[in-house]
Amino acid sequence: MIQTLFGSLDEEQKPSFIERMKEAVSRTRENLAERIEEVVSIGKEIDRSTLDDLEATLIGADLGTTTTHEVLEKLREKADRKQIKDVNELKRLLKEELLAILTSTASRPVTKVDGTTEVILVVGVNGTGKTTTIGKLAQVFRAQGKTVLLCAADTFRAAAIEQLKLWGERLKVEVVASAYGADPASVAHDAVAAAQARKTDYLFIDTAGRLHTKHNLMQELQKLHRVIGKQLSGAPHEVLLVLDATTGMNALNQAREFNKAVPLTGLIVTKLDGTSKGGMVVAIQKELGLPIKFVGLGEQADDLQPFDAKQFSEALFEKSE
Repeated sequence: MIQTLFGSLDEEQKPSFIERMKEAVSRTRENLAERIEEVVSIGKEIDRSTLDDLEATLIGADLGTTTTHEVLEKLREKADRKQIKDVNELKRLLKEELLAILTSTASRPVTKVDGTTEVILVVGVNGTGKTTTIGKLAQVFRAQGKTVLLCAADTFRAAAIEQLKLWGERLKVEVVASAYGADPASVAHDAVAAAQARKTDYLFIDTAGRLHTKHNLMQELQKLHRVIGKQLSGAPHEVLLVLDATTGMNALNQAREFNKAVPLTGLIVTKLDGTSKGGMVVAIQKELGLPIKFVGLGEQADDLQPFDAKQFSEALFEKSE
């Protein structure tokens, strides 16, 4: 079995999810909440001028200019009415504004489509961790007693097929694959047919990493999407874009371009524990309205967790115990 973060610890000994989230976003919190305290000293009157000084702090945490300006304008209105008494009240109101953004887009969990295989297409640029993420997703659903099939439609990157097959061996899950250089759409077609024949609950399709600026590669992805839809009506049921949190606001451009090429249903944000730019989660949610489905809180197999907007917003302002 895949080694987990906690080894042989009992369930009650494991840190809670909120504590793990707090630890994961600690660098972002230092870049946001703790810098707010530097800008807004204790006892200082909070007015428009004070909030203007916060603009660079919010943008520095990669909340984005659009999100920053909208949030600050709402806070300025409260400051004009003397409704922000101190820095703690300011942080509370800011947390509420960020939570409102994160919950503004209705999101449903990745659930089983009745009567057919749930086909999940996973896309993204090079180096975001798509293949590893698919392995972790497969483990999540296998732990729920669901049947899973993996498809190695990344026929370009060296060792991509072997990496996915290794996950298949670890999880005792079959992998549909072909030779390197094969047509990815053809491999995906065969995988969908196999999943239907086996009445598999979930089919995860790995794709080659591609720069969102490469038109020909985005056309290839569109072809892959069309072929899957012809093989199974309504598929793919989920198109999940994997984003590397350490890229900050560059991830917004990636999400925008991928969403133009294929209709995304959600995002998976990896490497959240290794960046001070976690505010990009809020920025993307605000500007594109795409829900965050999962977040990666570390390197281990069980560090991929369903995204919880409330716990994320709390973790941005509260330190671990």
